[in-house]
Amino acid sequence: MTDHLDLRPHKVVREDRADGSILLRSGYEMSAVDRCTGVWLDRWAARTPDAEFLAERSGEGWYTVSYVDALNRVRDLAAGLLARGVDGPILILSGNSVDHALLTLAAQYVGLVTVPVAAQYSLIPAARGRLKYVRDLVKPALVYAADDDAFGPALDVFECPKLVSRVVSGRAAALDGLTGSADVAAAHAGVGPATVTKLLLTSGSTSDPKAVVTTHGMITTNQAQIRDGLPFVSARPPVLVDWLPWNHVFGGSHNFNLVLANGGTLYIDDGAPIPAKFARTVENLGLVSGTISFNVPIGFAQLVAAMERDATLRETYFRNLDMIFYAGASLPQGTWNILERMAMDSAGRMPLITSSWGLTETAPAALLQHVPAKGAGIVGVPMTGVTVKLVDDGTGRMDVRVKGDNVFSGYHDAPGKTEETFDDEGFFITGDAMRFVDPDDMGKGLRFDGRLSEDFKLSTGIWVQAAQIRLEMLALLGPLAQDLVICGAGRDEVGMLVVPGPDAVDGAADNGALCCAASCDIRSRMFSRSETTSGSARVVARALVLSEPPDIGAGEVTAKGNLNFAKLLERRAHLVDRLYDDNDPASIVL
Repeated sequence: MTDHLDLRPHKVVREDRADGSILLRSGYEMSAVDRCTGVWLDRWAARTPDAEFLAERSGEGWYTVSYVDALNRVRDLAAGLLARGVDGPILILSGNSVDHALLTLAAQYVGLVTVPVAAQYSLIPAARGRLKYVRDLVKPALVYAADDDAFGPALDVFECPKLVSRVVSGRAAALDGLTGSADVAAAHAGVGPATVTKLLLTSGSTSDPKAVVTTHGMITTNQAQIRDGLPFVSARPPVLVDWLPWNHVFGGSHNFNLVLANGGTLYIDDGAPIPAKFARTVENLGLVSGTISFNVPIGFAQLVAAMERDATLRETYFRNLDMIFYAGASLPQGTWNILERMAMDSAGRMPLITSSWGLTETAPAALLQHVPAKGAGIVGVPMTGVTVKLVDDGTGRMDVRVKGDNVFSGYHDAPGKTEETFDDEGFFITGDAMRFVDPDDMGKGLRFDGRLSEDFKLSTGIWVQAAQIRLEMLALLGPLAQDLVICGAGRDEVGMLVVPGPDAVDGAADNGALCCAASCDIRSRMFSRSETTSGSARVVARALVLSEPPDIGAGEVTAKGNLNFAKLLERRAHLVDRLYDDNDPASIVL
């Protein structure tokens, strides 16, 4: 059903070693890698100068920038940066926009470094401490934001020069005034694979965020690897309507550069899969028929519901669609099935529904499922040029480590953390776990099996695979739980702290806990699962609902919006104690 796409069969080379570890490599050679990201802009400005490159909403339609206009503006901005003598990181405070993109490309074009951070660090007063943490970590030479009004208090945190697209309060100079007469061509010629292009912050789900040193070579290698696995992305220039934020490696490195490397068009979606913004995403998707759809599972779930109600949206969405790509978590099989049905009903053909696996440190893709999979959760096979090292724990669950030119060499200003994240063979220790889909057929790929760093032992010495249990419980609880933390290290039973969803917010607050009306429903679902689940390390035996939401300012929420499990458990240790008190009125005991 995907016969219209040029799909490359999986081809994996396996090596079993004397120490018990397994090495996996692609059976294909990697294609040519470009010198730097600026080569792409030069290429498409020469070949397709008038083709649309970037677009953002303007009134009822779109403001667009062609490849040749983008190149001219990038060269002007780059000259201005050089003329100012910028010699340190450029910190970008605001979200996705054409100006954000052009400033980033200008810096990259002449070998300067950008550091995009989550806009909420600036816009939420309680999160301003995280912004100061980033300031002290990267020591920026220049700061950019969309305007100096909404971002004014955040700009005041910095003493270095500041630029904004819209001058309102006079706190910063205008980006449009950034010009100069420096030798941009010479600076561009000096940019190579080893030149640092970005510092990207890790999610910080288990510790303070680290700044990943990202080079041009990491990014250009990864795009060559993606083309090797998915030839159709270069056969037809990709068109994206994409909201994924550029301070994350998925949106900012993977998706943005997929468009640029292949001469495509990026429509910047100013919506998001949250209640306040999702209607805007629906509007944007109704205006443009993309060739690739990137999203997180919750975003696809909301989109499916919208398309069930709107046949025109459904037809526009599937008209030119080559690929549906999910990341961040496993796509629920129910959502997958509906997408397949809608695709056949609307377009009469099936897009490739797939995923990959990687981290900020791998630029990001290291594994890719590049043929149709049998259901959700499979993350694929090694990409060209990547060596995957698997260390089995004796149960078929494997510690995953990787090498390749797309893998970083270290964290910014953190030699100790860098040293401990590589093994004695130079493999990056990812902290993730995988299982074979079929141990006898490497072509079937690998299935993600949680984060090893989230695992813990009960008092009995039995290991708990917390990440997998968390995903299962979130699916089970549905609208009762917005999120949850699995806990129980050193305890007799597995428990969970629940961030209540819309169906569990009613109740009486009691010193951080919620005695909610939905307790019986939560207990009932826990009991139902326990009847089909055996072993103390698998059964969630108790729960406690939180009355206060996770605090981004205190570090309980990462820039991605994920929970920082370690920080939340540390700050709410008294609630963990209450969770394990059978007599506490807020504790839901199985």
